[in-house]
Amino acid sequence: MIIVNFLDRIGSRHFIVLTGLLLGLFVVWPNIINLHGDVYSWGKADIFFKAAFVWVFRYIIFAALCSILLYVNIYIVQDEKISERFFKCVGISAIAYGIYVLVSLSAGIHADCFTGTLLFQFFVTCLIGTTIGHFYFLYKEKDRKDNEIEKLKIESLQSRCDALASQINPHFFFNSLNGLTSLIRDEEKEKSLDYIVQLSNVFRYILQSDKKGLVTLREELNFVESFSYLQEVRYEDKFRFIVDVPENRRNLKLPVLSLLPLIENIVKHNMVDSENPMMVRIFLDENNELIVSNPIHEKLDKPEKNGIGLTNLVNRFELLIGKGIRVNVENDTFIVHLPLKH
Repeated sequence: MIIVNFLDRIGSRHFIVLTGLLLGLFVVWPNIINLHGDVYSWGKADIFFKAAFVWVFRYIIFAALCSILLYVNIYIVQDEKISERFFKCVGISAIAYGIYVLVSLSAGIHADCFTGTLLFQFFVTCLIGTTIGHFYFLYKEKDRKDNEIEKLKIESLQSRCDALASQINPHFFFNSLNGLTSLIRDEEKEKSLDYIVQLSNVFRYILQSDKKGLVTLREELNFVESFSYLQEVRYEDKFRFIVDVPENRRNLKLPVLSLLPLIENIVKHNMVDSENPMMVRIFLDENNELIVSNPIHEKLDKPEKNGIGLTNLVNRFELLIGKGIRVNVENDTFIVHLPLKH
């Protein structure tokens, strides 16, 4: 809305004064046009005084009235009913009309005090103030509700991220400890130390995710590198990752922890053994979408599908990127398309 944006840009007081001056000129313009005829009918003796009255006093009255109506409608009257605004404007306009009549009678110039033209001008001024105030109120209400909705979305997103992290942490923590236990049991000291370093990188990234919305693809792939190491140790190199993303494209952004639920779903829904090795490919397509694909090796005992992780991911992409993810299956390959943001 032009008026509201103008108000926000130049400040409320300046807006009201400037708009009042412009609207006052708009209202008295018919009198300015007919000034020559009025002067001729008055006679030459009172030309200067009457002209000054028409040009100055009438303009001051309407400019002041417009400013007062704008101020009242924008800052005092906070009622969505336009009828309430209109009646208040009528009352203020009636007071201004009374002042105009009193001054006119006192000055001895009262030829137009009770004419239809003057009353119509006061009515138009009243209508303009009511309309601008009402539209300003509606715009601000819409803006307030949009902000509330956006705040609720962000709070909902944060709660879903927290829920996701709370789901991931215990499950992933115990699996990781099992992997570390097997390395210690096999007395692989160097590998155990590497495992602990990568595990700490993974947990640091997960625990800090609640402070982030969007991250660079570089950060997410660094996380995947650490996470993939843990999976390769856990599955004895039967779980491999191929990442093919050019370095100059790794500044593209996506929601934090976008890849973890996809990898967790791969582990949850597929067999990973010597007969069914898992190869996860992560690359960019020609549309600059991040593609995550894996062969499908369904478990004989299929786990229950709750869809929480994937639903959470879909909602986060729609909120933070403005686009949804796409999932499809081709030639026994599960493929997820993740849109990225510049």
